[in-house]
Amino acid sequence: MIVKNLKIFLQNIWKNSLIINTILETQSQLDIVFIQGPPWSGICRIPSSLDCKGETLMGKTHHPNWLSFARIPSEGLDSPRVIAYINIHLSSFHFLLCKDIINHRNIILISFTNNHVCYYIMNVYSDSSHSALKYLKDTEVNIDNVLLMMGDFNIRDSLWDLSFPFHSSISNNLIIIADSFNLSLLTPINSCPTRYSDTAGEANSVIDLMFLHYGSTKLDQYFIHPDSHLSSNHAPLSINIPINEEVVCTSKLLIPQRSKLETAFIEEIISNFKNLDTSNIADTEKLEHIVNQLRAIIDQAWTKNAKNLRISKHSKKWWMDECSHSLNDYRTSRSLDNWKNFKKVIKNTKRSFFNMKIQEVASKSHGPWELMNWISRRKLPAIEAIKYDGCPCLSPESLWEALHNTFNTTLNHQVNSNILSEIKHKSTSRWSPFSKEKFKQVISKYNDLSLPGPDNLTWCHLKSIIKQDNCLVNIINIADSCINLGHWLNYFKCSLTIIIPKPNKATYDQPKVFRPIVLLNTLGKLIERVIAERLQFTVASNDFIHLSQLGGLKFKSTTNAGVALTHIVCSGWVKNKTTSTLTFNISQFFPSLNH
Repeated sequence: MIVKNLKIFLQNIWKNSLIINTILETQSQLDIVFIQGPPWSGICRIPSSLDCKGETLMGKTHHPNWLSFARIPSEGLDSPRVIAYINIHLSSFHFLLCKDIINHRNIILISFTNNHVCYYIMNVYSDSSHSALKYLKDTEVNIDNVLLMMGDFNIRDSLWDLSFPFHSSISNNLIIIADSFNLSLLTPINSCPTRYSDTAGEANSVIDLMFLHYGSTKLDQYFIHPDSHLSSNHAPLSINIPINEEVVCTSKLLIPQRSKLETAFIEEIISNFKNLDTSNIADTEKLEHIVNQLRAIIDQAWTKNAKNLRISKHSKKWWMDECSHSLNDYRTSRSLDNWKNFKKVIKNTKRSFFNMKIQEVASKSHGPWELMNWISRRKLPAIEAIKYDGCPCLSPESLWEALHNTFNTTLNHQVNSNILSEIKHKSTSRWSPFSKEKFKQVISKYNDLSLPGPDNLTWCHLKSIIKQDNCLVNIINIADSCINLGHWLNYFKCSLTIIIPKPNKATYDQPKVFRPIVLLNTLGKLIERVIAERLQFTVASNDFIHLSQLGGLKFKSTTNAGVALTHIVCSGWVKNKTTSTLTFNISQFFPSLNH
């Protein structure tokens, strides 16, 4: 899909969660939704160690089709008054919340990358005291490429409201602020009020405005939607901003699970792999050649059977046709009875949908325990710009540099191999060939849901392949050759690295709150696991492992560590002594090791 412009929507909903749910469900064609006055209230009650009834979880409205951006409040009274939702199909634009530049509950600054250039969009809510404008006036903000500033500025002035004959001094501050960002006031296509008064005798007004970057000659107008404000007293605004054309990937080559395509994929690999001659592998060149043939077999089968599927995080929608009909009835009549009926329909539809989902989850193998995720604290998305050396990473290149220097610190470090000479020599023993039973035993322990490596071969696929005796024999021959030749194949070293956030962190603006996950090719992981179990058995049976080593060993766990520590403490009590423990964590220890 080629993106040529951004469709942006703005409305003050004044803490009405039904309006924001309606917008997110029905306006999927939009790219960015800016909201003023979002609801920030209790979502549900979560388990608590302080209250038997649970703790109230405060937060904003979430939707699986949209990425939500909001400033997390530091206190209960500091909830944000502005929020942004980005359509998930624009994830490749790398939208970020720039809280390091502007940090105010009434302002949200979003950055995104288009054609390797960083741009900014600002959503502002100016309350009765105009604290947002005072903050922008007093704060030095040195940023370029601010495309748009929009919001509810709460200012009546003859400059943009022809029905109001006066000029406000606060308007001068707003114009000065806009000019500092190289922005100019836009004129709507349809001049009409943006706020409708609830007080009899009070005139409607224009207080929702847009400011666009100077020189944007292709567009200098926006549209007001007076018939789409629902129960809010503010009409929504929309604008299309042209950007540099960018191709957004909306599909991915995949083979659906338990499909005919998956069966054909496995059968094609088996039919070609079992005919490979893996006997008499005399040197590493022949070993590499055979495994490269296997790689080609897998790649060819994948290309032949994979199909393009649309990338989506959408869950099954609860919004039904009945919801759309009741919404249209209200928009046509604008009556209070139809609005109440719309609310009732939404409530009943949601309740029936989620009751059905609860029944589906409860009837699965894991039972009702899976529902615990529904009442746990939601993981915060990593929406802030990562800082490295004091500077935010606003481009893919700077982000790569930050992550590479954090997680790959020992890339060119020299290894002192003299430490191996301190190990006492032991008598050598002959390495026995691997058995079929051992491979079957090891692979049975792996979860079929684990992510595949670069070759797209999952554990489920590999389990089906080794059921064929000829294929299993070939795998064993490859594993034995790796040991006999002392060579680890390049195919087994290919990997994908995924950076994931560590859970339960206050902010995600530092590389250290993330961790890398490496996805290796599945066949290499299987052979590596079989070798590791053989080595562990050998070193354990010959007393090569220190008694204090408890991690990474079979039949050892945290319980053993607790028993060992308890034994030390009790031994001290017998001698009328006290025991102190010192625990420490070495920051970035694992990434600093030369592997």
